[in-house]
Amino acid sequence: MKSSKKNYTTKNGFEKYRSELNHLVKVERPEVTKVVTWAASLGDRSENADYKYGKMKLREIDKRIRFLTARIEDAVVVDPLEITSDKIQFAATVKTIDEDGFEKVYSIVGIDESNPSLGLVSWRSPIGKCLLGKEEGDEVTIKTPSGLLELEILEVKYIEIKDSV
Repeated sequence: MKSSKKNYTTKNGFEKYRSELNHLVKVERPEVTKVVTWAASLGDRSENADYKYGKMKLREIDKRIRFLTARIEDAVVVDPLEITSDKIQFAATVKTIDEDGFEKVYSIVGIDESNPSLGLVSWRSPIGKCLLGKEEGDEVTIKTPSGLLELEILEVKYIEIKDSV
């Protein structure tokens, strides 16, 4: 049953879900299943470390498979190349400048795709939330753990988002 929670993601993020799920189902789980089957054939399972570890590993893999399956089912894939807006929306790439004159580029991505060190910020993060709905020339003040951050929006683009901007 599909949940009602939407999982906004870029095409790149969606492909990562599918790739990881495919690897778990077709490669990793069968390999671990072979080890568990072999370990079970040795007899006493109560003191069989290979068997215990294998069963634990299978539970972790199955949990991750359920998680990825749900994320894929709930996915709303947003292609930035199809967006024609001057306002910042999900999948926008935004060039900013702070009060010290440092320029930074952010891409607004899904929660599972965020990697702030690469400029990929979740639409639900403080920076993402403050940027959404704004446009070139706007100024925003963002509350961060290290204090207030003031940014001016220099440019808003809708381009393909990779693992870095």
